[in-house]
Amino acid sequence: MNAFIAVVLVCANGIPQADCTDDRASEVRKVRVANELGCTSGWQEIIARTDLRDEIGKTSYLKTECRRVKE
Repeated sequence: MNAFIAVVLVCANGIPQADCTDDRASEVRKVRVANELGCTSGWQEIIARTDLRDEIGKTSYLKTECRRVKE
């Protein structure tokens, strides 16, 4: 059975989207989800509860990914 990891990367505006990776992001949040739909929701709440909320759209942006993992 497959599971998924929802990944939210916070990258500085100066980093091109293609280069926004785990290594270059200023913040990386990961959570295991049951399916691909789980990757599309919930991350807004996670970021809204952090100090990062004030920077998003001003000095940084979010990039979300859905990664398949084998159990």
